[in-house]
Amino acid sequence: MKKSNDYLRSPDLLPISHDKKTISTLGFCFMWVGMAILLATFEIGAAGIQHLSLGWVIIATLIGCVAIGIFITIIGDIGIEHGLSFPVYMRAPFGTVGTHIPSIIRAIAASFWFGINTYFGATAINAILATLAGFNHWLICYLIFAVIQLMNTASGIKSVERFADISAPIIIIISLFMYSSLSQHALEQGRDVWSWVESPVTGGAAVTAFLVVLFSNMGFWATLGTDIPTLSRFIKAPKYERNWFKRNKGTLIGSIVALPLTEAFMIMIGAASYAAAKTSNPVFALQHSLSGWMLAILLLMVVLTQWSTNISANLVPAAAIFSNAGGPKVSFAAAVFIAGIVGTVIEPWNVFNILTQVLLIIGAVLSSITGILFADYYLLRKRRVNVQDLYKADGQYKFYHGVNIAGFISWFAGGLAAYLLMNYSFIVGFIVAGAVYYFLGKLWYYKKYPQLEIKDPSDEKYLGITVGRDWVISPELEVVKGKDIEGKTEFNIMNQNQNSKGKLE
Repeated sequence: MKKSNDYLRSPDLLPISHDKKTISTLGFCFMWVGMAILLATFEIGAAGIQHLSLGWVIIATLIGCVAIGIFITIIGDIGIEHGLSFPVYMRAPFGTVGTHIPSIIRAIAASFWFGINTYFGATAINAILATLAGFNHWLICYLIFAVIQLMNTASGIKSVERFADISAPIIIIISLFMYSSLSQHALEQGRDVWSWVESPVTGGAAVTAFLVVLFSNMGFWATLGTDIPTLSRFIKAPKYERNWFKRNKGTLIGSIVALPLTEAFMIMIGAASYAAAKTSNPVFALQHSLSGWMLAILLLMVVLTQWSTNISANLVPAAAIFSNAGGPKVSFAAAVFIAGIVGTVIEPWNVFNILTQVLLIIGAVLSSITGILFADYYLLRKRRVNVQDLYKADGQYKFYHGVNIAGFISWFAGGLAAYLLMNYSFIVGFIVAGAVYYFLGKLWYYKKYPQLEIKDPSDEKYLGITVGRDWVISPELEVVKGKDIEGKTEFNIMNQNQNSKGKLE
């Protein structure tokens, strides 16, 4: 008998048990070192010192990164507490069917970024080979680089963490060399990176420039702040720990220490690059003064950074979403390659300039989902979740034909507000969407569609790791008619849970 709930129960999206949480605090910090180093991060530093001194740019960066790191940790508790991925928990505020719309938009955006970052990495590989061996064919480099990243990610979360452990120290060492070289080049032209500003501003203009840097750093990681449960469900956390800070220590240290420090250092490199050569790209800034193995080492950093960012921030979240949309027929490994194909068919090398603006708009729209997740998980459900029903097509999250209308109204309101105030999109989308969702749920929707964990906020029934629970998803009740051994009495076997062998009725 075919089970109607099968499409909700992809094995790769079942709750992660305590013994499967393998990412250490240091491991997550190393992931942030890799994720936070991007050409777009360098751009923030280059843009910042056009109007502000580097010191103020760094202060704005630290504030923005600590703020978004706190949001990331707050939402990450969904993965820590219940072992749930982003697309699975999204069934609560958007419905078992509705979850696919915002989730797939996020997956497509992540896939696009995979293509863009792979293109940048491929051009660096091509430059290395051209410098050292005379080989010059970037498209071949792109295809090989893409396949290697996809295979790395498809091998599982442990492979992702292992790569971060290896690449992070190399990235840090090369970054120090890069900053030192760029600062020296800037000084040779009479520009001290810490005091030189291209077009200084004062008064209100300075405040505006400061806030733009601050919110640029927040907005940059808004999408990862939304789907962080997909990663955080693998982060080690203690059982029976009721202190929120101790339970979320791994995510917290990575997100409010490793992220701000790494991003601030990358901002410094971007600023030094602009002071030295009026470009945000440090590779371009140093290419004219380096050659041979030194240039190859520099370009190696570009390859490692694009690789480490792609697997943690783009491929893992996108694959979880595509696997959720495809059901059990689409494994996580297959979903990884789907993300790679989507990111490649857009031909990022041809449409990068237009695509970047589109992706920024998508990011602004998606930022409101973080507010909805916060209101749903903390304010309405108070961290208690009826996890079993998340995997049932006819459970409490079915709502109206599988769609939570309150979630979509709130998403539209928050997304519109974020789009209209693009520079402050994350905080505006978060507040508007979260507030609208809270009042719609509290005063209307959850009266119409009662939620058990809201009516009865029981710790023992609806908390996860805090009460020492590993969620085990029961298979759908399946009635199998048969007869007893003597062939006289009919009976039914009711499959109750994964550990039962059935009972006679």
